[in-house]
Amino acid sequence: MSGYGGFSTLFYKEVLRFWKVSFQTVLAPVVTALLYLTIFGHALRDHVQVYAGVEYTSFLVPGLVMMSVLQNAFANSSSSLIQSKITGNLVFVLLPPLAAWEMYGAYVLASIVRGLAVGAGVFVVTVWFVPMSFAAPFYIIAFAILGSAILGTLGLIAGIWAEKFDQLAAFQNFLIMPLTFLSGVFYSTHTLPPVWRAVSKLNPFFYMIDGFRYGFFGVSDIDPLVSFAIVSGFFVVLAVLAMRMLASGYKLRH
Repeated sequence: MSGYGGFSTLFYKEVLRFWKVSFQTVLAPVVTALLYLTIFGHALRDHVQVYAGVEYTSFLVPGLVMMSVLQNAFANSSSSLIQSKITGNLVFVLLPPLAAWEMYGAYVLASIVRGLAVGAGVFVVTVWFVPMSFAAPFYIIAFAILGSAILGTLGLIAGIWAEKFDQLAAFQNFLIMPLTFLSGVFYSTHTLPPVWRAVSKLNPFFYMIDGFRYGFFGVSDIDPLVSFAIVSGFFVVLAVLAMRMLASGYKLRH
């Protein structure tokens, strides 16, 4: 397993891993997002107006789609790596002469595929109930891919660092989940007090959600180009870190 053959084989294995249990990895998150839409949409639809001319349920859909994309991209790479470490079959990935970038690319691309598959499923289901528009499709695609790549990379980092499922769960529960839920999925930062609005801008997930939502409505809390630059920079930093961890064999080869 070397060269592009090794990369494509690992990528295929990672995609097949989640697709064979798609009822759990794809359908279940779609149902969860639909429940969020039903509960929050019904409870707040008549009480919250975020953007002029945009219903709250319409505002909510991009947030739920992106939240599903991010969470499932993270889950794909992190769960795959920690399972391989605990069961001992990671050795079959480490033995072939795969470069760090090949391992990184295969794991992260598979995470992007899962994240986009779940996000597309959430959108297809919710769009039947909520009117949506497409003001800037480029931003929808760009932020969906970048967001899933970032969370796939974070999942890879978490999987490398964690030595057991409890540590991975802590990483997800105390870092990924809070950053996701406090990123503006269910609200606009303009509705927050100034202090919390400033705190929100320290959360990189906020820029992913806000830029993605701009693609639908053409309005956002932050200039989408600024969000794109911040998200891109965040991705580069994490990608370099992940590949250095893979190249050094940190917690993988010893």
